[in-house]
Amino acid sequence: MPSLWTPGGEVPVGREREQPGDTAPPPTAEPRGDGAPEPDEAQVAAELERYLLEARAEQVVLQHAAGLYELAALHLSQPQPRLTDARLAIDALRGLVESVGDRLGEGGRQLRDLLPQLQMAFVQIADRSRPAPDTGSDGTAG
Repeated sequence: MPSLWTPGGEVPVGREREQPGDTAPPPTAEPRGDGAPEPDEAQVAAELERYLLEARAEQVVLQHAAGLYELAALHLSQPQPRLTDARLAIDALRGLVESVGDRLGEGGRQLRDLLPQLQMAFVQIADRSRPAPDTGSDGTAG
């Protein structure tokens, strides 16, 4: 069964086909502390699948692009910026914008405008993160 990665872990997607003789009861929700039932994995997967099928692909791609942007910004904003992780997210976003940005309507144009700003922020933070060169007593690099 295919699955989709989410921050909460892998979520199976697709429909399970009943096998002849399969008499297992449907999954039930477990109660939460407040008495409301906690949706089980199958319910979450069904909701996710329903959302993905009802949404236009453009919307889903733009959400993923926004996630890449936020991921890069998050790694850059740390006290010790995680440049390797930020670069990967920026490169993935750039690849998405370059390959399908023109088909994403206004959202694609916005991404195309935001990408250079994110790249510039990366360069500035990377420059600040580099150790200063040693200078001798006469002020020249040693």
